[in-house]
Amino acid sequence: MNPPDRPDFFARHRALLEQAVAATAARGHWSPYPEAPSRSVYGEDAAEQGEAAFAARRDHRFELPGHPGRGVVAAGEISPYGFPLGITYPRITPDEALAAAKAATGSWREAGPDVRAGVAAEILARLNAASFEIAHAVQHTTGQAFVMAFQAGGPHAQDRGLEAVAYAWAEQKRQPATARWSKPQRKGGPLEMEKKYTPVGRGVALVVACRTFPTWNGYPGLFAGLVAGNPVIVKPHAGAVLPLALTVRTAREVLAEAGFDPNLVLLAAEGPEDRTAADYALRPEVRIIDFTGSTAFGDWLETHARQAVVYTEKAGLNTVVLDSTDDYRGLLGNLAFSLSLYSGQMCTTPQNILIPREGIATDLGTRSADEFAADLGTALDRLLADPARAVGTLGALADEGVRQRLDEAAGLGVTVHASAPVVHPDHPAAVVRTPLVVRLEAETDRETYSREWFGPVSFVIGTRSTGHSLQILRETVGEHGALTAAVHSTSDEVLAAAERAALDAGVHLSENLTGQVYVNQSAAFSDFHGSPANPAASATLSDPAFVTGRFTVLQSRRPLPAEESADV
Repeated sequence: MNPPDRPDFFARHRALLEQAVAATAARGHWSPYPEAPSRSVYGEDAAEQGEAAFAARRDHRFELPGHPGRGVVAAGEISPYGFPLGITYPRITPDEALAAAKAATGSWREAGPDVRAGVAAEILARLNAASFEIAHAVQHTTGQAFVMAFQAGGPHAQDRGLEAVAYAWAEQKRQPATARWSKPQRKGGPLEMEKKYTPVGRGVALVVACRTFPTWNGYPGLFAGLVAGNPVIVKPHAGAVLPLALTVRTAREVLAEAGFDPNLVLLAAEGPEDRTAADYALRPEVRIIDFTGSTAFGDWLETHARQAVVYTEKAGLNTVVLDSTDDYRGLLGNLAFSLSLYSGQMCTTPQNILIPREGIATDLGTRSADEFAADLGTALDRLLADPARAVGTLGALADEGVRQRLDEAAGLGVTVHASAPVVHPDHPAAVVRTPLVVRLEAETDRETYSREWFGPVSFVIGTRSTGHSLQILRETVGEHGALTAAVHSTSDEVLAAAERAALDAGVHLSENLTGQVYVNQSAAFSDFHGSPANPAASATLSDPAFVTGRFTVLQSRRPLPAEESADV
């Protein structure tokens, strides 16, 4: 039930929630949150107000009214565009956070899935209204270019959050709230029972967010956990606190308005030298963990956090298999953009491009592996020729680790497209680099391409044949994981073989992308992102399995009074 004299957010958003559930079944294009940063959509002054709100956050303490904890996390966020944010945050210890989260749980559990889903939908509505401020926060913590930060950090992340809400709400509603049970007997009347079914959250949920996509990767776990009846502790990456701090602040405001304890959502900010995620992860009170980040820590969580259900997205070897094409220029342009978008700092960016050494058939004639590699470099140069436009695609390198990997990869194999610096016209201190493309051989360089090189690093790998390429896809993805795979072929037989290889490896597959859809983009309500069928993830965003482990249905039962039983 909704608390008396409080806004009925479920009534306000019921139609939206029903549309969202329908969209998860239809799997077509649907989004309630416009992706264009347009004045006509978000308001004439929305862009200026969002930028001003971000500017006002800088060099101040981020206030979270009523948030437990008395310490301060020192300012540590540095914009990849070359300036410190200067924002301090409340510091909370694991003991304080877990005590506050557990104390907030009771009324949230009793509210039921309808109320919880309504509150979550209202949080998302307010986050959508704040998309411009969130975009600046995402841009200046991750290095994404502004338009990408607006879309991926705002509406697309909100889509993924609502998708998780829809699944969590629908799965809890799958069981009836009450039932009458009647068992006939040979003698006398039937046995009559009244039964009640209550979805109950598993316990405290911990969201361990990443640096590069704090909202897009963080919202599914946050909203699935909350709607399933759990308090949620949000632990941002130390370099990207602000986007999730804004999210937590909004969630706490809506929860309080709805009559609930705002400590249902807590911010566990930390400095660069702190390592609280592992401390939280092993606490018995933490029963759910959502993690995006390195394979090493993701594997550690899956192995050691045995008291919790653990949903991870880790590293992988995203692979493209080239066999043939009837649109060579389209293939090159599509792939060049995929490699350049956010400087390859996406978990879905292609790394390993497999092509027979003798070449592939195209509408422009046969192109050998070496010729293809050179043509890809030319396509990159063409795409990124204008620095003012290039920075809108490339963004900036998120941190020093990406630059170091890029420099290390430049010493491998044969460089066919060197990574070059680009001067950002508005942020000259930003580190902006074009993609590096290195030519490798399948047999001799396996140790190199069997490792993830996160950032603007890709390999054109010569193979014996398309069949050999598909074998490598099966083996490397099966062993190391991947978030995406792609194939280009004019042969139905090859496409069918590629689909079988992808199914064997447990990875999502894209075929013959030559237009405005890219392998590293994923649409909520239609595209599944990640798969526990390979080692790169232990969950899919989003599907029923992503939410059902976050709650259980408990029942109570009692015999019906004789007079009620007689009426049945």
